[in-house]
Amino acid sequence: MTAVYEELPFSEFLHRPAAVADRLDSVRALRLRRRGAGDLALTRADQLEQDAVVIDFTARLLAGLVRTQSPDAVRRVLGEALPWVSFLPEDDIDQLLGELIEVAQGAASLENLSPVAVLLAQWRHTAEIYADPTLLEILTREPTGDLGPVLAPEVRQ
Repeated sequence: MTAVYEELPFSEFLHRPAAVADRLDSVRALRLRRRGAGDLALTRADQLEQDAVVIDFTARLLAGLVRTQSPDAVRRVLGEALPWVSFLPEDDIDQLLGELIEVAQGAASLENLSPVAVLLAQWRHTAEIYADPTLLEILTREPTGDLGPVLAPEVRQ
């Protein structure tokens, strides 16, 4: 294989599906670009299964490292993998590690990485807030004054 993936229009797949599928002999996956909709990925089933094995292994390895190594060693490695954790308070880093292990193991068992991606995006946004003192102050200050009436739950839409 020469490339990780190749991009091509979705219409090419519709017009020449066999020829497009044959391209998987030289690339790991195909990214099918669509107008007005999200792109699609085409890959071989055996490649997907191999990826799942690696993901499961990685999740279990991460969990084992966190359980058996010193917290400082794990934090250093985490900082290399996710440099933005340097903006998080120490307690939040511990919480991130715990959540990451739990979600990664669950996601690997479901063969669905979306929960890991969502978790990392949420924690990255948290780090962005801590990195900006003005934003942190705005978001953590106590509200003052009357914030207005609250609608009854049955009235909300």
